[in-house]
Amino acid sequence: MPAGARLDSPAAGMAELQPPYTSQQAVVEAQRCLFCFDAPCIQACPTGIDVPSFIRKIAHGNPVAAARTILSANILGASCARVCPTEVLCEGACVVLSWEGDPVKIGRLQRHATDYVFEQLDVAGDRPGLAEQCSALRILGKPAASSGKRVAIIGGGPAGLGCAAELAQLGHQAVVFEKRPRAGGLNTHGVAVYKMKPATGLAEVELVKSLGVEFRCGVEVGRDISVAQLEKEFDAIFIGMGFGGGLRLGIPGGDLPEVITALDFIEQIHTRPAAEVRVGKCVAVIGGGNTAIDAVTQARRLGAPSATVIYHRGENDLPAYPFEYELAKRDGAQFLFNAAALEILAEEGRVSALRLARTRVNDAGALETVPGSEWVEPFDMVIEAIGQEKQTETLRRHFPALEFDERGAVQCHAVTGRTNLPRVFAGGDCANGGHEVVHAVADGKRAARGIHAMFSGETVTGPVQPSRLGVAGGAFGSGLDYRRRFLEQHSQSANDGVVHG
Repeated sequence: MPAGARLDSPAAGMAELQPPYTSQQAVVEAQRCLFCFDAPCIQACPTGIDVPSFIRKIAHGNPVAAARTILSANILGASCARVCPTEVLCEGACVVLSWEGDPVKIGRLQRHATDYVFEQLDVAGDRPGLAEQCSALRILGKPAASSGKRVAIIGGGPAGLGCAAELAQLGHQAVVFEKRPRAGGLNTHGVAVYKMKPATGLAEVELVKSLGVEFRCGVEVGRDISVAQLEKEFDAIFIGMGFGGGLRLGIPGGDLPEVITALDFIEQIHTRPAAEVRVGKCVAVIGGGNTAIDAVTQARRLGAPSATVIYHRGENDLPAYPFEYELAKRDGAQFLFNAAALEILAEEGRVSALRLARTRVNDAGALETVPGSEWVEPFDMVIEAIGQEKQTETLRRHFPALEFDERGAVQCHAVTGRTNLPRVFAGGDCANGGHEVVHAVADGKRAARGIHAMFSGETVTGPVQPSRLGVAGGAFGSGLDYRRRFLEQHSQSANDGVVHG
């Protein structure tokens, strides 16, 4: 693929969106927190992190204690600090937002605390003694006495890691089966590098290992080990598989060498030096979700002089978060709305253009192309970002009796993660239909508690709002048990500045 213009230093274009806080900056920002009695940010966090508590500890200059609070609730707190859509979760619920128009920067403060601890632990690789280091810093609680029960976890992404860590803390042996050479899922392979470097995801894998969790990477269930073997050797199974590869448009020209899925494009950036990742001079990204935004922004940051998102509906229908959309525009990305790609054209065997057509919604409410509206737009690279393949058929082969809903997602209990199969639990994208990393971690954590209840008959509850302990009516729950989402309306909205719960 012919390379387009590049940055003088491609690595500079991969710099993170927001630099980490210095200790002084973190303390100043932490002091903006009101430490609410009924903190809505706790309810807005899908893993139930006690946000005011960890921020108070930062304000008092104790990032280790802050990290302990974070990681006890969310073992992937470092990656979630970077990739969580905080604007519609904890920060969208922040009371300071409604008062000042600018929330406490919870995500950046969470990153400050977890980064500080990871630097102390030096978890850059599989280092001996990490469990002892964690114990010395008292980062993670001491696991319960061993139950002798073993759980097979299919998938080493956020859901699998969340489940494994919680099981280990509850005294059960977790064994993670990951078909890739490295665990971590999208945190390791598929998150835009300007949001998070793969090293962060890999460091979290090491942290989970320090709890005694076993990882068998490069082992694919159904190929290298059968489900029947897992059922024989383990007391329970957790299915934490995410989605599969990127969906393809299936239009003429889709097999040209300069046509790639967004996930494959981003994975190249994770696995190669930035200077070796090829990018066109005029890039088309087809799709309108957050992954499309990641791809077009990465293309621009790699040095593409022109990168355009082509979406078949209007600007107001764009499924990407508004703040992601604004980010792409700031990075110089262009947007072409109400346009559908019909064919990828080539010259001398390489992508040269897209044949497009205008779209509209007809009287029946269906999207259609406008007759006679076709035109050709020059491009030399096409990135397809139209979604990911579901694992439904794969799971049906492995678990013929497993039940699925109308979306093709695994049917499981919302609280316990238990499927219709007695010893099989599920969580993450394969069960929730596709959500953020933090939701996958929460799914895994809830499923681990469901497995524990099956083993022991004991129900694990909480965390709760600690400020309400002893209050008449009892302590309120957190976002782990009572899921709530807050949507901040951005300035372009008709409801400017309004926060909706």
